[in-house]
Amino acid sequence: MDRETGRPGTGLRTDPRTPSARVSHPPRPRLPQGVAGAPPPPAARRPRRRGLRLSAAVGVGLLLAGGGIVAVDRLGQDRAATPLTPAGRALAAAEAGRPAALADLEALIGERRQRVRREPADRGSWAVLGAALAERAARSGAPGAYTEAERALQRSLAQGGTPDVRALTGLAVLAAARQDWAGAVRWGEAARDRAPGRAAAYRVLLEAYTGTGDAKGADRALERLRKVRPGPVAEVAAAWVHRERGWREDAEATVYDAAARAATPAERAAALSRAGDLAWERGEAETALARYEGALRAEPEHDGAAAGRARALAGLGRSEEALTAWARARAAAPRPGYAVESGELLLALGRSGEAADHFALARHQAAALARDGVRQEQVLGRLEADHGDPAEAVRLMSDEHRRHPGPAASGALGWALHKAGRSAEALPRLRAAVKDGPNTAQPAYHLGMAHLALGERGAARRQLTRALRLAPEFSPLHAERARRELAALGEPAWGPPPA
Repeated sequence: MDRETGRPGTGLRTDPRTPSARVSHPPRPRLPQGVAGAPPPPAARRPRRRGLRLSAAVGVGLLLAGGGIVAVDRLGQDRAATPLTPAGRALAAAEAGRPAALADLEALIGERRQRVRREPADRGSWAVLGAALAERAARSGAPGAYTEAERALQRSLAQGGTPDVRALTGLAVLAAARQDWAGAVRWGEAARDRAPGRAAAYRVLLEAYTGTGDAKGADRALERLRKVRPGPVAEVAAAWVHRERGWREDAEATVYDAAARAATPAERAAALSRAGDLAWERGEAETALARYEGALRAEPEHDGAAAGRARALAGLGRSEEALTAWARARAAAPRPGYAVESGELLLALGRSGEAADHFALARHQAAALARDGVRQEQVLGRLEADHGDPAEAVRLMSDEHRRHPGPAASGALGWALHKAGRSAEALPRLRAAVKDGPNTAQPAYHLGMAHLALGERGAARRQLTRALRLAPEFSPLHAERARRELAALGEPAWGPPPA
């Protein structure tokens, strides 16, 4: 029995949440022909029927994994739009439940801006414009974009009459992008009730229910999404659900199937980027790099793939290339978390002055996003815990955990408590993150360091070893610290206990 988690077994490649734990991972499914040049994968297994348990950190992750949502259909006046134009392609993508290419999305925004200038009382065009702006805000992370989207969507509702479902869905997408999960539930349910057959509402509701801790609601949203719009977008979302449950085989088989069935470059980029994430978390940096580069070939502006490529390059020891890749990710989307990660790479390289500049940039970006209504507690809590004021990190993450309880918030709060010198208080929260969250390296590392601070050498050794076996280069800064601490701990004593 493992004392830290209360679960049987301590094999570090073992997933204790599966009925038949194995010491080593099974062979990874391969990508199909036509997707990064690999042969076909095995068929995805039917997911086991269990209650959905997702961390709030997934949050906008699944929403963005699908490349975002253009919450519009070709309704009414939109039927005249032709898929042969960029704006028409964006509308057609939405009608099919697929992500739109960023260039097409920009064309749609430009076309609808012109239309509402000519017809300022056109409720439908305001809804289409606002929904497209909301997707762009979620995908670009640019300060100011969120407020612009909200104004257009509210302008649609202000015209009176029955609310346009596209405006309702756009407001749900916008709330999810701001990590306002209660608002995303409210608007998403309104959109679902208005048009039960539209996939976009279920995609955002999956995010929103997860954020509010409603596991059953999230499970229903995923099931309904797969019914109303089966295909790669739903399967990418399902793969991340499997990942959060610790079902690595199911997650990989599902996401590779999504990549094989992708009908557009944006769909392929979403699937390949998620495939890269899964490979990275499994400690397969070379494979992850290939998947991320495939995603960027399909959609060069995909910031998630650009960030993943930077992590993989750093894990392979290609530090200068990684710093260049981080710059590309920050240019695609100025998310403060990217500046924190690139700063940590610089810190690991001994370039502390440059690292401080990146941490300052992260704080500046977080403040700008907060003024636009985007919650930043998670990234600021991490930054303060590791590179600032741990007491402030405890305050931030305590508030976040009250709003969005779940494994991610529990683990972040536990880490902040540990860094603030309160390791005994941290331990239950860090255990919960390991037990209930995805089977990844960082929660195990955090738990191991808390055990170490409390003088619990055996427990610390087990968790630090587990973290490094899951992903030997999970962080350019913390993986090296884990190796140093393990070396200092030495091998366990196998003899009989002292009398």
